[in-house]
Amino acid sequence: MLITVDRDSPESLQEQIFSRIREQIVTGILRPGSPVPSSRILATQLKVSRNSVIFGYERLINEGYLVAKPMIGTFVADVLPDQTVDTGQNDGLADLPENPESRRMPVFSGRQHGILNNSNIPIDFWTQRTDPRAFPLKTWRRLIMQSLASAGHNLTEYGDPCGLMALRVAIAEHIGNTRGIQARPEQVVILAGAQLALNLALRLLASEGDEIAVENPCNQGAAYLFESHHMRLRPIAVDRFGIDATAVAATDARLVYLTPSHQFPMGATLSLDRRRTILRWAQRTGAYVIEDDYDNEYRYDGAPLPAMAALSPDHVIYLGTFSKSLGAGLRTGFAIFPEHLVDAAATAKALLDNGQVWLEQAALARFMQSGGFVRHLRRCQQHYFSRRNALISRLRERFGDVDLLGTEAGTHIGWRLPSSLMPAHNVKAIARTRNIGVYTVQSGGGHEYDGSHFETNWLLLGYASLSEDQVKAGIDRLEEALKSNGVSRPSPSLARAPLAPT
Repeated sequence: MLITVDRDSPESLQEQIFSRIREQIVTGILRPGSPVPSSRILATQLKVSRNSVIFGYERLINEGYLVAKPMIGTFVADVLPDQTVDTGQNDGLADLPENPESRRMPVFSGRQHGILNNSNIPIDFWTQRTDPRAFPLKTWRRLIMQSLASAGHNLTEYGDPCGLMALRVAIAEHIGNTRGIQARPEQVVILAGAQLALNLALRLLASEGDEIAVENPCNQGAAYLFESHHMRLRPIAVDRFGIDATAVAATDARLVYLTPSHQFPMGATLSLDRRRTILRWAQRTGAYVIEDDYDNEYRYDGAPLPAMAALSPDHVIYLGTFSKSLGAGLRTGFAIFPEHLVDAAATAKALLDNGQVWLEQAALARFMQSGGFVRHLRRCQQHYFSRRNALISRLRERFGDVDLLGTEAGTHIGWRLPSSLMPAHNVKAIARTRNIGVYTVQSGGGHEYDGSHFETNWLLLGYASLSEDQVKAGIDRLEEALKSNGVSRPSPSLARAPLAPT
């Protein structure tokens, strides 16, 4: 066997030995069953350490190119991994002409919403990220270990598709205390986040062509999901008090999708009067409200309003998630269905995915039962409150009488740009030149129907994952970047356009 290595190559010696031998095996220079030199002999031949050869051989053995026979030697494998599936025996199918028009196209049609943000921007006001430093890692590790110690058969058998009962009990108790919803644990269904919960609700209640009323702008993931179900969309504008409830009540919609606690993407809180107007309409017409209680955990100004599911439990499907309270990586959320939909929801959930991962459910149930989850929320509330205040204060210092929306709750705010500043997408681009991430409605995870008023005039600023110093530095750099690009500082007396198009 003749191979060479290059000591000046950035590739390690053991990597070179592996690749050179593999190449000779794949190309047929080394035939199946033929012996290869011992590690000592090859090391002497190549003038490298024996360990380099041993490591190269071990990888070739692990990947199936070589076979070690104790007390005999090392040989090329009779069947190579590249040949495990023999695509050559296709009975001439590869020679048949293909008619592209005969291919069956997928029944599904849809578009991907923006949920990933893999940018390495040093100061990133991304709207859908919590603080990784706030995750209770030590506690979570302990809870995982405790759950594993008592796992029994739970790791090897299917569980209830609707979720671990201990977690469903804990969630029912928690939302009763914090959101005023009186629900039995059997009404709670555990899912991999609010997006899957919304999918399940539509599986139960939506048919192609049904009309659904939606906020405008809307949560992008929800908007694109409704499109994929071929529903008739009725976008209804939001203002400082949420969606226009009178306009909702004037529709023939069978469903309405709302984010009432902290409207996404604009941040408004739906007023109590508007909640009641929409619920009276639902009771009168038999429609359902899908209440996505986004950002309900964090309220800074005033008492939280009761959940719509607390006011009219028979007409509301309530969606919740732990993505903002703990972390999106856990992929744990839930839905609460009215009593008369519980059986149908349980069947649909079982057909959907057979249930969630047991271990994370068990750890989360322990966390909630011990009171650790509530204590964690209080700590996060204090941190995010300070960061929100730092953001508002710095915006006012640098840009005057700024017009903000969504400041009383949640983890992001909307900033309506004054007319003296360029369109939002241009401000976003200039900010990137200073390694600052700010977002338009679309790039921040929202979707605007019928025009571009919000997309042009508003920026979204998330603050949960940034320290107070980062928040201040980010706004300082943004002001400097705009000044250096010839953008004048806005005057507090400048007239502003209406919140929503008229």
